Amino acid sequence: MKLRPFELTLIVIFIVLIILSLFFMATYKAKKDNNGLPVIGTITIWGTLPKEGMVQAIKDVTEADEQYKNVTYKEINPDTFDTDIVNALADGKGPDMVLISQERLVSLRSKIKPISYDSLSKRDIQTSFVDGAQVFALSDGMYARPLMVDPLIMYWNKNILATDNLLEAPATWESLINDYLPTLIRRNPDRSITRSVVALGEYQNIHNAFGIISMLLLQAGSQGVTNDSENFYQIKLNRSADATIQPLKVSADFYTRFSKPSNSLYSWNRSFSSDRDRFLSEDLAIYFGYGSEATELAKQNPNLSFDIAEVPQGASATVRRTYGRFYGLAALKTSKNLAGASLVMNDLASKDIAEKIARSYSMAPVLRSSVSSGSSDTYGRVVYKSAGITYGWLSPKRDAANSIFTTMTQDINENRRDIGGAVSDALGRLELEYN
Repeated sequence: MKLRPFELTLIVIFIVLIILSLFFMATYKAKKDNNGLPVIGTITIWGTLPKEGMVQAIKDVTEADEQYKNVTYKEINPDTFDTDIVNALADGKGPDMVLISQERLVSLRSKIKPISYDSLSKRDIQTSFVDGAQVFALSDGMYARPLMVDPLIMYWNKNILATDNLLEAPATWESLINDYLPTLIRRNPDRSITRSVVALGEYQNIHNAFGIISMLLLQAGSQGVTNDSENFYQIKLNRSADATIQPLKVSADFYTRFSKPSNSLYSWNRSFSSDRDRFLSEDLAIYFGYGSEATELAKQNPNLSFDIAEVPQGASATVRRTYGRFYGLAALKTSKNLAGASLVMNDLASKDIAEKIARSYSMAPVLRSSVSSGSSDTYGRVVYKSAGITYGWLSPKRDAANSIFTTMTQDINENRRDIGGAVSDALGRLELEYN
């Protein structure tokens, strides 16, 4: 077929462009400094964690490598983080990287540049990090370089328990409900509560309600939310390996019993202030909080005599589980310096630096070798011990998840729906959040 001059010209142009592209790819070399080391350049990191820990880590690295003087961390309000990121990216002023937990992964996924499994293999991920850190490993790559984990643990008031000859925290749920609760609860004849044992059942006045329900889900064998392709999530919160167990239904049933006046487990109601505040004022015997809260609780009430322990497990459980927030560094697709971001990500996630960052936030590092070494810190021992049994799941935006679980618990507590109906409605609403 004879080509017209115009078509022939186009073909020649395309051939020339291809040749030039191949030439530049073959001859391209990453920018390097006078010592032959890759140039990091300017990198901005945004996150919701307090700035002190990350700023100090960057300062420490800068002492060994002056290039880090152009790496900065900015603390963003957790309540406005998602909106701030979207607005900043729209204005072309977004960060190069973010420090996020898996609780924000789904909502930010489209903006993150995943780490290819060619450069960080699934096998290396499995052998390098505690199992729960694999929550960042999605269908098309690793969406954050894992740094640390903040496990949900149990705080207990030593004075309250010791007064009733209970010198250790309950290790099982059966022990908590059969021994500790009947011994420690204080109620008036009209069943009004004067001292609570544990805060469960409601949602809005329980500081870590999402984490507690997630913990119960994991302990019930929930398969969470799976990701088989970039835009497809399969919700398996109510599925387990045992087909006879519906984890979300079991968890919702157990959780709400503690807020029903007619139930023997009645220990909490919506008229109370925050469970965290009541624990600080010694009106609550047991509080479920994250490991990172220990130092702050001690500061807020220096006279509070408390200790921490792993969360209770089922007496017949063959594996231990708790929920936690896994934090990792992720590069954004819009970064003008992805090469520098990759270097920073790798350096800050290295063993020594990651351990320092984790300690600064009272969390545990996620490298298996670091967790195996343990911690000599008063609270760190339990946090490290819990790190290996901590898992998370691919939840939707926090506001949406809170709204869904709030409605579910209220529907059950107020008898608007039976447990099966409330759970079914929650699963249906969750499904919509991933579309």
